[in-house]
Amino acid sequence: MIIFGKKEADIYYKWRPGVYGLILDDRNQIALIRTDEGMYFLPGGGLEDGETHEECLVREVIEETGMIPEVGEWIGTANQYFYSINDQQHYFSKGDFYLAHIAGETEGPAELDHHLEWKEPEAALKQLFHEHQRWAVRRVLRRKRSHQAHPL
Repeated sequence: MIIFGKKEADIYYKWRPGVYGLILDDRNQIALIRTDEGMYFLPGGGLEDGETHEECLVREVIEETGMIPEVGEWIGTANQYFYSINDQQHYFSKGDFYLAHIAGETEGPAELDHHLEWKEPEAALKQLFHEHQRWAVRRVLRRKRSHQAHPL
């Protein structure tokens, strides 16, 4: 099990499973969500009761970007301990990460405090708030380099 962050003694951590998409465009830029507070995250978010990973990712990407994703290959799972300044809550987050691409658009995002930005992968690695999300980006980049070095 891959875990980022450090569990502090005598702290209650709220369990937060989530699903996140690694969406690359044709220029090899990655989709990031910037909040009004200036924090960067991969598109995605928390699972709701009874939701599958695919349902969660589709719902979250539509809410955050107004785009409809097609969920692809599972990249992996990583966990992270962190503190949310906004919620003033400690979390233990389980992130499941998937490749995805944009299959269509809706009328626009529902979450007006979330802004889609396309970033070069190295910039994304520097700006992402969560370490487990940076791990997923690095994993995708390694896979892409490996496929380019050894084409089928």
